[in-house]
Amino acid sequence: MSSSNSRYPAPDLESLPEDLRDTIDAVAEKAGFIPNVFSTLSRRPDEFRAFFAYHDALMERDSGLTKGEREMIVVATSALNHCLYCVIAHGAIARIREKNPMLADQLATDYKRADITPRQIAMLDFACKVAQDSAAIDEADFHSLHKHGFTDEDIWDIGAVTAFFAMSNRLASVTGMLPNTEFYSMGRG
Repeated sequence: MSSSNSRYPAPDLESLPEDLRDTIDAVAEKAGFIPNVFSTLSRRPDEFRAFFAYHDALMERDSGLTKGEREMIVVATSALNHCLYCVIAHGAIARIREKNPMLADQLATDYKRADITPRQIAMLDFACKVAQDSAAIDEADFHSLHKHGFTDEDIWDIGAVTAFFAMSNRLASVTGMLPNTEFYSMGRG
């Protein structure tokens, strides 16, 4: 399971703790390949477990945000952070979840002109503010989101997804993690 596109070589799958092997096997079975984030982060099992536990808590649970909207946040904010891995990998997931083959390219380039609702534009405006200038967040931001039907819990979710992927973006940059080629074509046909 070597990750040839990372500054940090991935350990062999057989050398990993059983729970990591089981997680990676399940993902590979579902996706048809091992996403490089799993290969790269498996180098540090405790961090792998913590990373994916928080990832799943944010991205897989029931929320006022759809799973597709959460992926939109990842793509738009990862583009601001110049994270090729997350733009491409989560762009593929956004295309699939939203059933829109052009969406990820629009979000990464100029989400304000993307084929999304005014509510989703407001969501991404806030996410981008969190990504770029979180200290400037004020009650007016909450008021604007409330006018679009977001609850305080939804706003927490927008902020938490943005913050988590800011960390992920930086880790991808440090490790030199590149997207798997499989991601580029997913959700386009």
